[in-house]
Amino acid sequence: MNSFNHYSFGAVGAWMCGYSLGIERDENHPGFKRFILQPEPDPTGEMTGAEGYYDSMYGRIESAWNISGDSCFYRFVVPANTSAVLYLKANSIHNIAENGKALSLSKGVKYAGFNNGKHIFELQSGIYNIKGA
Repeated sequence: MNSFNHYSFGAVGAWMCGYSLGIERDENHPGFKRFILQPEPDPTGEMTGAEGYYDSMYGRIESAWNISGDSCFYRFVVPANTSAVLYLKANSIHNIAENGKALSLSKGVKYAGFNNGKHIFELQSGIYNIKGA
């Protein structure tokens, strides 16, 4: 192969963005006005972190995670005039904190429930540093 501009390389990038980083579009809100954050840290433990972004028409959406010991640290950026639905795996909602306080008590965050082993939060625009276990 003499071309490095092949879809097989794009497919890996799309997987990293959509699954490992968890940046996905919400089909009911075009242009990433509202989007989904559903990061999936490596279940094998071989990969201990990932970070990346998607440049939407509303601004840069960022997602990162880093595993340290029994905790996973996340960083999300939700651009101005957008919102996100965040899905996080955690043993208990009490194990999820943003800047040292319960995520559900953080400004711009609303707890939306629990489904399929994940806690669901609605995030307004802002920068979030979250610790989960």
